[in-house]
Amino acid sequence: MRKKIIIIVCIVFGAILLRYLFTSFMTLLAQNKMKATLAPPVTVTKATYMDKQKSYEVPARVTSKSQIQVNARINGYLTKSYFKEGDYVKAGQVLFEIEPQEYALAAQRAKADVERVRAQQVYYDKQAIRAQKLVQKDYIARSEYDNAVSQRDAYRAQTMYSEMVYRDAMRNLSYTKVKAPVSGRIGIITVTVGNYVTINSGALTTIYSTRPMYVTFPLEMQQYSTLTKIDGGPNVNRKVEYVFSSGDKYDKPGVQDFRDNKVDESTGTILMRATFANEDDALISGDFGRIIIYSNKTSPIPAIPTKCIQENQEGKYVYTLDNEDLPRLVYIKTSGQEGDYSLISDGLKVGDRVLSSGIQKVIPGTPVRIVQQEVTEKETVKPNIFQKIWNKLFGKDKK
Repeated sequence: MRKKIIIIVCIVFGAILLRYLFTSFMTLLAQNKMKATLAPPVTVTKATYMDKQKSYEVPARVTSKSQIQVNARINGYLTKSYFKEGDYVKAGQVLFEIEPQEYALAAQRAKADVERVRAQQVYYDKQAIRAQKLVQKDYIARSEYDNAVSQRDAYRAQTMYSEMVYRDAMRNLSYTKVKAPVSGRIGIITVTVGNYVTINSGALTTIYSTRPMYVTFPLEMQQYSTLTKIDGGPNVNRKVEYVFSSGDKYDKPGVQDFRDNKVDESTGTILMRATFANEDDALISGDFGRIIIYSNKTSPIPAIPTKCIQENQEGKYVYTLDNEDLPRLVYIKTSGQEGDYSLISDGLKVGDRVLSSGIQKVIPGTPVRIVQQEVTEKETVKPNIFQKIWNKLFGKDKK
């Protein structure tokens, strides 16, 4: 009797447990169905790729190839200036005049001294020749001949010295015309006409060369390594474009033709430099803008439909699905547009699943309901094994 009671109790307990499990299972199904019903419907597409030139856009600064300070090389009063501030001047063009009278007189005195000494040298040259002939015939003592030769050599040396003084006087006279050492655009005049200037007065003005013009920019080592890998080496020149601080793009491209030989340890970047012909003088030294640098060869670049991209104050972003089909917000950088697709320079890789519609109601980490998965141009839907068999027997594969 006791055994029967135990069996009955076990049966009742088992029935209760089975009912509890069944109820829990049905409740779970109902909850999942409810979640699926409440989850926002979305369309998913995979990030594809396009064979394009890799490009990066980074901050840049315009600098002159040379910045030359124009200084006075002699002392005197500044009497004239031959340009207007901001003019484009050519190498050798006269910019200033320093009072020339004193230096012109010094040059004239030096020239007169040269003529005087040269005339004496001619006289003593002839005396030495006569003495040589006389000493050969023993008409004069050897000492007289030696004295004549000594005077000749002394006047020759004096002639050389006076000619040197004359050339130095002419050099100082030429410095009264202050000329542009290089071609470029001239800056503000710091010493005006009428002032007394010396070789220690500092720069009279500054010339900034403008043709060509340099643009320097830092490139992250990861970006530099990517370009190096694509182009097959570091020592290559690359096409660049300059974007002004206003956002307008300069219509003439430049060439990245220099890289520094070290990495900045504080920023992890390497300094690059591009050269622009700048024949229209559009680039101005000191301007801050942006540089777009392109690889020489093409490479597969991630691309997604432009409609997938949203934007807020922090930048452009998309929603991707993780391994559990939960959405997450990912910030991206774009490098251009090709038709309905945007090229992605950072943030995504080929094959990432991106939400393309139903984005407005998506909350990161909250389940979504996938209603359609779009097929990109770079991928095709592969049939499963049953589809293959069906197609083989009854479909288009059957001959």
